[in-house]
Amino acid sequence: MTKNDPVDLIKKKILESKHIAITSHLRPDGDSICTSLALYFMGKILDKDVAIINKDNTPFPLNNLPHIDKIRIGQIPPYGYDIVILLECANVSRSGQNNLDNYFKINIDHHHSNDFYADIDWVYPDAAAVGCMALTLGERLGIKFTPNIANLLYCAIVSDTGSFQFSNTNAQSLKVCSQLINYGASSIQVSDILFNNNPPEKIKLLGQVLSTLHINKEGNIAILTMFKKDLNDFKIKEIDTEDIMTLARSIKDIQIVFFFKEIKKDTFRISIRSKESVNASLIAEHFGGGGHLHAAGFTVNGKYEELLVKIPETFNNLIKKSKKDKKSKIKH
Repeated sequence: MTKNDPVDLIKKKILESKHIAITSHLRPDGDSICTSLALYFMGKILDKDVAIINKDNTPFPLNNLPHIDKIRIGQIPPYGYDIVILLECANVSRSGQNNLDNYFKINIDHHHSNDFYADIDWVYPDAAAVGCMALTLGERLGIKFTPNIANLLYCAIVSDTGSFQFSNTNAQSLKVCSQLINYGASSIQVSDILFNNNPPEKIKLLGQVLSTLHINKEGNIAILTMFKKDLNDFKIKEIDTEDIMTLARSIKDIQIVFFFKEIKKDTFRISIRSKESVNASLIAEHFGGGGHLHAAGFTVNGKYEELLVKIPETFNNLIKKSKKDKKSKIKH
């Protein structure tokens, strides 16, 4: 065991613990949800009492995953567990959990924007997904990977790499997926869950959202919008919209897509997807959000018409400043 290796430290803590809670970030995604479930079943193999407790509901289509009922929605109680594992949480507040002050916390994340707040911090930005990191942890724990666990981790990686289209698709992520298929993961089953579960209403919604497409005069920024009214009209409560952004991102010369999703009046969740060297996390972090080079997001308040102007302008200013700073560093 390496003294300061976080994986070995986490392994030791898990093995000496009996009651384990797992939680992930607000508005959980495929990586955090599937990895949570994989860790749950690993814990069961080790004869641990494991609970997954998230603040927010599981979104579509992930709510169609097998064993999704293992995830409870609500707050982790202030006592009752030996450790709490937080997945993809830059800080405790990102989890939405209010009772973690007295717990031993393990922080597992693959985003560079992390506050290193836990008793054990394992932050590895080179990992394509926490699903990749969970495979490493499972191997250290001596887990015999079942097809179920392999499927969940494969699903986590496929989801977070945008079906291997995002920049976090690297040699490591493909190698991990190869291992998981050898352990029994089914690429067909995962694809069916993630991409072939759409209700007719979603396809109608897709058409409505695409009708809002706005491209700036330079032709490099695309903006899409989904209003709450659209969801209500099609009687949809929660829906995955990644494929809508992928369509806009595929437009020739588009470098970045801003997808406005109305949460309530004058409040929007903005998802960002970019291409090439355009840094999506640059603007997300400016507005208090975060993410990866090509996939990020943040929440913003303001009048819709004003935000349509403000967000692209802010992005362009940040890009100009970033380029200026890089030139300044090169000169010095």
